[in-house]
Amino acid sequence: MSQESGAKKEVGYVLGSTDPERHRLVRQAQALHAITHDAFRAAGIVPGMRVLDIGCGAGDVALIAANLVGRGGTVVALDRDPQNVAFARERAEQANLPNIEFRESDILHFADAAKPFDAIVGRYILLFLPDRVAALRHLLTSLKPGGIVAFIEPDFSLPFRSEPRAPLYSKATEWARAVIRANHVNMDSGPGLLRVFREAGLVRTKMDCRTILGGGTESEVYELFTAVLRSLLPAIAAHKIATREEVDIDTLEQRIRAEATELGSVLFGYTNFAAWATKP
Repeated sequence: MSQESGAKKEVGYVLGSTDPERHRLVRQAQALHAITHDAFRAAGIVPGMRVLDIGCGAGDVALIAANLVGRGGTVVALDRDPQNVAFARERAEQANLPNIEFRESDILHFADAAKPFDAIVGRYILLFLPDRVAALRHLLTSLKPGGIVAFIEPDFSLPFRSEPRAPLYSKATEWARAVIRANHVNMDSGPGLLRVFREAGLVRTKMDCRTILGGGTESEVYELFTAVLRSLLPAIAAHKIATREEVDIDTLEQRIRAEATELGSVLFGYTNFAAWATKP
């Protein structure tokens, strides 16, 4: 029995399903491109493979996988949100990548009668699953022996750093961590990958981790963080973590930037973990 199977809680996708959120995901994906691409290549995703992308969102992970497997390979990309599927499909068409098949499907009920997949990939997915091990075991039934699993997941278990400490940034990041925790998101999703992979039966796990950070006047870290908080704001207010007036989202980016610039602070975001392993 896995460590997670005893007490399962419903996990809320606290960021919502809106066009602004999908466009935010596209901007976020630019910052996550390198760790994702590097992990997939290190895992062994190569031309000709058949790859399953779970929880495709705006489609960026599927686009990376499709370019790696080439026209001789295929990517099946899942998302339970029909608006995400339509958005991602349009982006794949614009990128001239006909080797991606988008499907509206829940991960926990997905089944494919075609040949087994060579690889299963995902990014920012396991943090929203109440029982990560059980979900992964289910998905592994669609993966061939010797197949690859590669995921990228964040770590929210530790407070966000700033050096020297920037008080407003520290307060705002704690608002974000509080609402994530309140929605039962897996705070340790990144560092938890090793354990989850092991309990699901995967072997030969390898890992990487990278942190988005920045400082000075031109860093993208201010915009990236404020965009996340904007998507989280309805839930922050609903959970009474902070009022909309206290957050003042329309001026938050400017205020965080001004504070960090004045203090000479480097702002550290959360750390992203990549892990890849093999099905025996």
